[in-house]
Amino acid sequence: MIIPVILAGGSGTRLWPLSRKLYPKQLLPLIDDRTLVQNTLLRLQGLDEVADPIIICNEEHRFIIAEQMRAMGVSPAAIILEPVGRNTAPAVTIAALQALVADPEAVLLVLPADHLIGDPAQFHEAVRQAVAHAAADHLVTFGIVPSAPETGYGYILQGPALPDSAARAIERFVEKPDLATAEGYVASGQYFWNSGMFVFRAQAVLSELERFAPAIVESCRKALALAGRDLDFLRLDREAFAACPEDSVDYAVMEQTERGVMVPLSCGWNDLGSWDALWQAGGKDESGNVTKGDVVLCDVHDSYLHAETRLLAAVGLENHIVVETSDAVLISPRDRVQEVKKIVDKLKAENRIEAVSHKKVFRPWGHYESIGDGARYQVKRIVVTSGQVLSLQKHFHRAEHWVVVQGTAVVTRDSEEILLRENESVYLPLGAVHRLANPGKIPLELIEVQVGSYLGEDDIVRFEDLYGR
Repeated sequence: MIIPVILAGGSGTRLWPLSRKLYPKQLLPLIDDRTLVQNTLLRLQGLDEVADPIIICNEEHRFIIAEQMRAMGVSPAAIILEPVGRNTAPAVTIAALQALVADPEAVLLVLPADHLIGDPAQFHEAVRQAVAHAAADHLVTFGIVPSAPETGYGYILQGPALPDSAARAIERFVEKPDLATAEGYVASGQYFWNSGMFVFRAQAVLSELERFAPAIVESCRKALALAGRDLDFLRLDREAFAACPEDSVDYAVMEQTERGVMVPLSCGWNDLGSWDALWQAGGKDESGNVTKGDVVLCDVHDSYLHAETRLLAAVGLENHIVVETSDAVLISPRDRVQEVKKIVDKLKAENRIEAVSHKKVFRPWGHYESIGDGARYQVKRIVVTSGQVLSLQKHFHRAEHWVVVQGTAVVTRDSEEILLRENESVYLPLGAVHRLANPGKIPLELIEVQVGSYLGEDDIVRFEDLYGR
């Protein structure tokens, strides 16, 4: 049985301002109307003997992941929450340990949640080849046949062909090269892009991890042994996992093992790691432009333009990236988009909220969006999903006014329970213990006006919460 392991813990900083800490790229619909993590699972359809997936993600994204899985009818075998990021080797170790509980012969198909694969049939065939080699206790990675001298990828130098197989031994892994070196790699025909996707028996990879990275295995065993159940999630022990060394599967195992094998793969693969990668992957007009949203162009060529909330107009651009959201605009030459991370680093250094979240913030009960603010006031649009209930709470520094725009609300205010319909409102004075619920069949939408001396999200005392916060 193949157990997909979906690595969904990345931050995707090079795709800012769309991708942010609390809503990173794997959770976004960047290519079509499905998110990247949803497409990662959808492309497994057609493979034989595929079990329910193990998903490993940041604990801050747990409810979004769960909702996106529910929306596509997927019931994960486990959603494992990382309290801190520790790269891919600890994540794979946790997945292997978890898989072995259910199946001592489990074969893991490890997939990052943020890749594009244009030809699923070719991908399926490569996976079948990899599974056959994994049965012989090889640790298999996929080497992408390069289509250009990319400097943003690591490379794999192929070794001798395996008997009666398209797979190759691995001569060595090499770091991201400069352009001249990358051109030499591609011209030689001996180098492949390092995909970051793997197939191996859980017991085989765990054996090599114990050999080459015993401290990782020790920390992960402890984090899993002390893990707690939280609704549908498995929450790793924070202290034990934080003590785990940070390393990738490549460094920890694949570059050291003698059991490594590479299966060549040509399937329209792209790791969607930058805005230029999205331009490459997108459908282009006659001028070579990729556009999303309300975009009007004049004499613009070979550019990527993305509008989220308003009209985006451009004149005379060539080889540029322009991305507009409700609270930020990014403009960059296409050949410098790798430097977007420097912008994010500056925003973090200045404690700017734009590095962390969008104006629309998702919660397990729905979402809210800031639509205006000033001295001592803030206005939000709140949407509560059918049947959902916010926590029972109070605030020390603000009062709130709620006006129902759509749907029906049941409001708890101290000892009262108030039913509100469209165009009705309620006042919640400072210090009132309150709760909001949507008992109806349609989303509840309301406008919240906050007034007070401090309006931060941390001014909240929860007494009850269905979501364990």
